[in-house]
Amino acid sequence: MPVDKEIYNQIAASLQSRNVTLVAVSKTKPVSDILELYDAGQRDFGENYVQELVEKQETLPKDIRWHFIGHLQTNKVKAIAPFVYLIHGVDSYKLLKEINKQAARNQRTIPCLLQVHIAREETKFGFNEEELEELFVRHQDLLNELEYAAITGFMGMATFTDDPLVVRSEFQYLKNLFDKYKNIRQIDGKKFMTLSMGMSGDFEEAIADGSNMVRIGSLLFGARDYIV
Repeated sequence: MPVDKEIYNQIAASLQSRNVTLVAVSKTKPVSDILELYDAGQRDFGENYVQELVEKQETLPKDIRWHFIGHLQTNKVKAIAPFVYLIHGVDSYKLLKEINKQAARNQRTIPCLLQVHIAREETKFGFNEEELEELFVRHQDLLNELEYAAITGFMGMATFTDDPLVVRSEFQYLKNLFDKYKNIRQIDGKKFMTLSMGMSGDFEEAIADGSNMVRIGSLLFGARDYIV
């Protein structure tokens, strides 16, 4: 399925008017598709796989803002540390420490979003409410050690369900946690200000509940291409 530029222009204009950042999820999509949206003005792209991201970054224009939105293993951080714009799925203090280490080696600050587990599925990753309290309140000394990993917000994924009440309640829960912690962290002028929630099937609900960054793939690029 080709890139739907008409849908892209509609979504991009709507989000811009509401100060919501659009991350075009380009995982498994060819460079040619990304360039189509790039030529239409899109600059934020999201990838799930480290090797794929590295290969695309080497080929595509250098002013693209690359978002890593997948589950990131600590041993893969060094591959994207030189250029990644924002890491969305930080789900442990161990990963934060590694990001800080690799960012220091590259003499840059890497913005990070803590992934919060809000869905009913156990397969999804993320901090729970108690772990956030532990990190932000009882162990602020640990956060003070992170000079190069800048925690700038939260990310969450709602339960995969057709029940809008479940989805809305999970988004509202994450927004409440975001509001609770948003004034705690500020590193190098990077405020805790990003709430990344909402994808192709639920981004309007997410925005209604306070999201200011959405991750949209299939609406723009069509179904994912998987190599078997």
